[in-house]
Amino acid sequence: MAEETLQLLRTTKESLYVGIEHAVPGNRIGDISNAIQQYCERRNYSVVREMCGHGVGRKLHEDPEVPNFGRRGTGPLLRNGMTIAIEPMINMGGKNVITERDGWTTRTRDRKPSAHFEHSIAIHHGKPDILSSFDPIQEVLGERFI
Repeated sequence: MAEETLQLLRTTKESLYVGIEHAVPGNRIGDISNAIQQYCERRNYSVVREMCGHGVGRKLHEDPEVPNFGRRGTGPLLRNGMTIAIEPMINMGGKNVITERDGWTTRTRDRKPSAHFEHSIAIHHGKPDILSSFDPIQEVLGERFI
């Protein structure tokens, strides 16, 4: 894999953890969103606007939406007991994506590489607890891209 693609993967994964750090009671969804956006854009990547993270509850995709871009101090207030999925989707080129005719396949408009990592977290005892794991992926791909 090309080094520039590996760096996109590293940055996207790192931005996930930057966002998670902001998932604490008293912050807002926009604090998570802004942290991810700033982290990636400072490294010359773009952030997909059409797709986002979400609340996790009785259904997999619930409110609130958790965008990967935004302004600090905006959006729903984070509190203990919330469970959300944080899902940075970061592009090497422009931010625009296209959904193909099949209604499912999505790609970057400029056809440059894109990366996506996600964790579901619970805000518990004043901090984010990660509920998901990358272990199966790491068993297949190894530590090289991390």
